[in-house]
Amino acid sequence: MSRIRLPLILSGALLAIQLVASAYQAPVKVNRGEYFPARDNWERRKPADVGMDAAKLHAAVEFMKSHETAAPARDFSDQEIIFGKLLGSIPAERGATNGLIIRQGYIVAEFGDTERPDPTYSVAKSMLSTVAGIALDRGLIPNLDDPIANVVEDGGYDSPHNRLVTWRHHLQQESEWEGEMWGKNANFLGKEAFGGAEMKPRPIQAPGSFYEYNDVRINRFALSLLGVFKKPIPDVFRDEVMNPIGASTTWKWVPYTNAYVNIGGKRMASVSGGTRWGGGVWINSVDMARFGLLWLRDGKWGDRQIVSPSYVKMATTASAHGPDYGFLWWLNTTQGMWTDSPRNAFSARGSGGNIVFIDPSHDLVVVWRWSAQSGEGFRRVVEAIIS
Repeated sequence: MSRIRLPLILSGALLAIQLVASAYQAPVKVNRGEYFPARDNWERRKPADVGMDAAKLHAAVEFMKSHETAAPARDFSDQEIIFGKLLGSIPAERGATNGLIIRQGYIVAEFGDTERPDPTYSVAKSMLSTVAGIALDRGLIPNLDDPIANVVEDGGYDSPHNRLVTWRHHLQQESEWEGEMWGKNANFLGKEAFGGAEMKPRPIQAPGSFYEYNDVRINRFALSLLGVFKKPIPDVFRDEVMNPIGASTTWKWVPYTNAYVNIGGKRMASVSGGTRWGGGVWINSVDMARFGLLWLRDGKWGDRQIVSPSYVKMATTASAHGPDYGFLWWLNTTQGMWTDSPRNAFSARGSGGNIVFIDPSHDLVVVWRWSAQSGEGFRRVVEAIIS
């Protein structure tokens, strides 16, 4: 090779590397905040104080304010059409789109009525995941890969098929549990029961081998958690999570009217993992933001470790068969969810655009209720970060 061509080849290679580097935008390196808001005082910061461009942040908020979901309808009149026959109550109406942007633990932007409690749909699943993490940390769940039948003996896991279902299977929505819960069958067949969400018949798979987003099975999981705590799950969530993080007293976990069982001689309600058939967690956006900040901080609030960092890591690791799904948390590992957000971002998501978006790379939590075009909204928020 001549001495003349070698520099040309090297310069060409260097140019290629520079082009690749310019196409890749690494997350802004940030110093992780240690601020935790007091119960009645969540401090606010100006965008510049937390490394954000005020004009871009304002534009992001204006975009979010102007993009409200159309479903469900404000009066929930389409609820049964979409999901099927209700089992629990539903409010007379929902609020308008609203939200908060939290950077380094501080409120940097807020819009709409963020103190109005509204159903948050499947965000409740991520709350159930938190309760499961506490059960694991306490030893109430000996091992996530143990069959649930080892400790829950209420008949729900007696069949040869269901006896194979583990805690991990439920957490990853890969349980393939067979049966009926509160009048709804896990096969999701029947227009009256499931409305537009009715599924086509398919062969059942072995537990742990197939992902399916299935509220009947999550409701079975919630009952199993009730079985190990022997205490209503809303009480566990209140005492172990919401009170320690300084949440309000306006949230509630509403059960179905027929979802009651006898535990230790006491009648207790078993809650659902969403509001698909009514009920579920009704909560305001500020409380959801506190919940998001807890997970951003690896399960820690102040000096208290509410759920272990090891569980948080497992919960935000993709399963083998799910579409970027962890332990009832949505992930962005392949950036299929939000192409312009970091790969380590994750979220609690509920129907109607109820989202808690958590971005560890940017020390960021965004709560957006009743949203549309969430990916573009979150992209604009991240774009506003400059340091």
